[in-house]
Amino acid sequence: MEIALQWNEGYTENVYAFTNTIKNLDGGTHLVGFKAALTRTVIRYATRAGILDKAKLALEGDDVREGLTAVISIKIRDPKFSSQTKDKLVSSHVKTWVEQVLNERLGEYLEENPREARQIVEKIVDAARAREAARKARELTRRKGALDSASLPGKLADCQERDPKFSEIFFVEGDSAGGSAKQGRDRRFQAILPLKGKILNVEKARLDKVLSSEEIRLMITALGAGIGTGDFDITKLRYHKIIIMTDADVDGSHIRTLILTFFFRHMHEVIERSHLYIAQPPLFKISQGKKDTYLKDEAEKTRFLLNRVAESIEIVPGGGLPIKGEALIGMLQRMEEYRNHGRKLQGRGIPRDALDVLLAEGFSDRTALADPDRIDALAAALTKAGFENVRQMTDEETETPILQFTVGGNGTGKKIKVNNELLSDYEFRQMAKAYELLSAFGLPPYAVNHGDEKTMFTRFDEVLDHVYKMAEKGLTIQRYKGLGEMNPEQLWQTTMNPETRRLLQVTIADAVEAEYLFTTLMGDQVDPRRDFIQKNALEVKNLDI
Repeated sequence: MEIALQWNEGYTENVYAFTNTIKNLDGGTHLVGFKAALTRTVIRYATRAGILDKAKLALEGDDVREGLTAVISIKIRDPKFSSQTKDKLVSSHVKTWVEQVLNERLGEYLEENPREARQIVEKIVDAARAREAARKARELTRRKGALDSASLPGKLADCQERDPKFSEIFFVEGDSAGGSAKQGRDRRFQAILPLKGKILNVEKARLDKVLSSEEIRLMITALGAGIGTGDFDITKLRYHKIIIMTDADVDGSHIRTLILTFFFRHMHEVIERSHLYIAQPPLFKISQGKKDTYLKDEAEKTRFLLNRVAESIEIVPGGGLPIKGEALIGMLQRMEEYRNHGRKLQGRGIPRDALDVLLAEGFSDRTALADPDRIDALAAALTKAGFENVRQMTDEETETPILQFTVGGNGTGKKIKVNNELLSDYEFRQMAKAYELLSAFGLPPYAVNHGDEKTMFTRFDEVLDHVYKMAEKGLTIQRYKGLGEMNPEQLWQTTMNPETRRLLQVTIADAVEAEYLFTTLMGDQVDPRRDFIQKNALEVKNLDI
């Protein structure tokens, strides 16, 4: 038998049980014995130390396990499980065995390490105090019954349907959008609860603090299923579709993440039962005469515009054949990708012209730096393009060849290095991938033919600008900054109507990975979050700045 346990400053219990190295998802007798012995041993020590007399509290198992991470691994002959999946151990003798061993060993540890023991017990007493405070706060959120609306929040616009299977509730960002949603909804089965501002980050708060948040209390009361161990009852959930509806901007993403964190930590079963969804409001409205088209994001807008113009134009690469229809759309999409990734590198100070030269000279990955002839050719091409002080060097850290040149300042401006770091950068690799695909279509110069009109271009950007200008003729394009910019009818048609809306269902494919991500990104420990960001920053694919 092996048992490892550690308390931390968090509030989440993570206990994993194994039998003969097989993970038992539903625990079993070894887990029951572990919990019983842990609670009994800690309470016995706290009583002997006189800590409980001062606190005037009765400790419970949940208090003892708050912030505990533990692994229980046993190896026995002929283990008995509840099913073929081996999710739950049912060998009865294991419970007594685990209890005896843990009682003895943990008791010894607490007696021999009084300083650590007192820290553990004081944390557990704090958890008990918070539980008691949360119990009192929960009384404010309890429903009298599914058919009784007297205790529902005043901000909630409830629906007429009383069967949860046919009811849905929208948690809407902001009173303005909430007002439009209330007017635009189908009141027969759709309820609306506007949420004001950013809700509390529950990853950094105990349950009593969570329940002190007015917006969270509103959500709990509206859902009607309670909260907390022993009080949450999924069968009392008033809506089987809970839809998070926030703006399509950074603040909206943050609010959505905070709400997701709340459900992950305090109403996990809502996610497991597939009751949680995310609305997908449009980012653009394109109008032509009396016809309106709503598009979810930039990618959809690009596709819409390219489709509109693709049948009326053709592009002829230098010395190549005309490109039309779907092939033309694919070519223009690659140009758009090339431009978007190039802009991100430009934002970091790397000139677009230099990137064009790099790729034209075949520097699509770091292997090119190993060829002296190719480095010489690149140096000549950069000099010809107008860059100054182009010279070959050796990187002191990696001892590999690099090329350095100067941008602006008559030779005294910013120094740019062509090194492994640049050639391995995510944005550059994606740019190189797009360039390779464009090479298959044919490279500049390009002739864009539109009827009898022929226009020549030497750069991808020029082609795109010309094509978009033609595609946008006769259109009015509106970008929504928030849900509040849509009137009730638009909000219904684009985001709430079951016949036309788009919803993303929230699922958890990997519970351990999800636990790690929520703890790292939403917790109060700065170092792990900084390490995560530094490690993954270069892999970011869609950063809204």
